[in-house]
Amino acid sequence: MDWLANIPYIGGPVLTLLAFIVLMGIVVAIHEYGHYIVGRWCGIHSEVFSLGFGPVVWSRMDRRGTKWQVAAIPLGGYVKFLGDRDAASSGASEALGGMAEYDFRRSFPAASVWRRSLTVLAGPVANFILSLVIFTGLVLWQGEALEQPTIGEITALPYENPMQPGDVIVAIEGQPVANYTDLFNAAEGLDPARNVEIQVLRGERRMNLSVPYFFIPLVAGVEPLGAADRAGLLAGDVVLEADGVPLESFSALREKVEASEDAEVALKIWRGGETLTLRLTPELRDFPDGEGGFVQRVMIGVYGQYYFSPATQTPSVFTAIDYAAQRVYGVMASSLSGLKHMILGNISVNNLQGPIGIAQISGATAQSGFASFITLIAVISTAIGLLNLFPIPVLDGGHLVSYAYEALRGKPPNPRFMQSVMAVGLVLILSMMLLASYNDIMRL
Repeated sequence: MDWLANIPYIGGPVLTLLAFIVLMGIVVAIHEYGHYIVGRWCGIHSEVFSLGFGPVVWSRMDRRGTKWQVAAIPLGGYVKFLGDRDAASSGASEALGGMAEYDFRRSFPAASVWRRSLTVLAGPVANFILSLVIFTGLVLWQGEALEQPTIGEITALPYENPMQPGDVIVAIEGQPVANYTDLFNAAEGLDPARNVEIQVLRGERRMNLSVPYFFIPLVAGVEPLGAADRAGLLAGDVVLEADGVPLESFSALREKVEASEDAEVALKIWRGGETLTLRLTPELRDFPDGEGGFVQRVMIGVYGQYYFSPATQTPSVFTAIDYAAQRVYGVMASSLSGLKHMILGNISVNNLQGPIGIAQISGATAQSGFASFITLIAVISTAIGLLNLFPIPVLDGGHLVSYAYEALRGKPPNPRFMQSVMAVGLVLILSMMLLASYNDIMRL
């Protein structure tokens, strides 16, 4: 989607809005279609399938009697089943008693507990399936690294680099290298001030090369909305100096940023043969410590990597699915960990992103390329599916708790009680949205 930013008038706010609508449209459509199709399989009639809320901008009635519509506010969607009081399935409609026998049998309230449960559960499950399909497709498309360190694409550098695509690294400073773990261990302790002597296999020939230090201050990626993004840093930039101090490694850049605390830093950047100076102010951020907790670190929002990408091969479908499942699980685990630490007060609630923040991230990610944007869709889809499983009334998880009670007790919860807890749940959700939106405005 990076081509969008190159079209006149498609960029900035327009790109942000368009990317947000595309992202939310896909995630919401899949979620609601999960409810719709499983409900249909269970014999429950859908009266309305809506993408968005508010005034209807387009609609049509299908042959099954379901009204498909697009509404003006792209902040969600809903499926209204026959017999529901409202789109949130908060109870049976008052008209249920006067309904014809045929319609009553295919109404949502008349369906058995297990059919209602499957229909409600299908929304979050559809989100997880979408994420799994996207991550699987990305792995099959991008491939997996060959076990032996083999050079793929090489990033342009301000230093001489005799590496060529296809070179296989077999030794670093005389130390044999069989895989990327060996490569990292051999390169980690080297002096960044001098070149690295490596041996490569190029075709049938073994060659000794003198190459730049592997962990130069190369910007491999920029976090959307971070200090570096706002200052204009781009992936592929090489940071030559920070406040006039030459930098020889990415760790030196990190140390300079951390030492600055909240003071402005001037970075001298090499970009495609030109040098420029960018000024930015690092931010204190909550960062995962790798052990399930968080630490506060001064950051600018960039990450580094080798100046070459590994050569890849297409993995088996089963390998891709396994990797995709790990990615989905990882997003869920990190989301739950972040929420837990917010509740415990270990990290700030300022980390919550509202609609404006998600829209900004969508626009920035779309400019980074198709792979980045489709990855964001998978991440947001997983997060939306997980959020909807929380046992909060008005969410799918709250409905499932109610159905579990009905299955155990043989009768649904008291209607007055359900209306009360639905109101409490709505207040909780609206409060969280208001807090997240407040955070968005403060960041602006």
